[in-house]
Amino acid sequence: MRRRAPPPLPDAAAIDALYGLEPVLEPGAAGTGPDPFVDVDCPYCGERYSTPLDLTAGGYSAIEDCPVCCRPIELVVEADADGALARVAARRLD
Repeated sequence: MRRRAPPPLPDAAAIDALYGLEPVLEPGAAGTGPDPFVDVDCPYCGERYSTPLDLTAGGYSAIEDCPVCCRPIELVVEADADGALARVAARRLD
């Protein structure tokens, strides 16, 4: 008796569409995944904390409060030509 080969499995996109699921974010895949988190040292109190970055539009500058001492910090985020994180600088506003 000869066995038949099983039918090919559908790809991930077809399964997502069939069941109405959101696409799976593969770790390490370029351009996918959640915003990266980086550790930043507060320029006022010196405490280290994690903050998310949004690299979808490339580099940017933003002001956020330190979660420890509540002072405003300017974050300067630079992205390379591929859109990956190149550098983050935390600066005092005084």
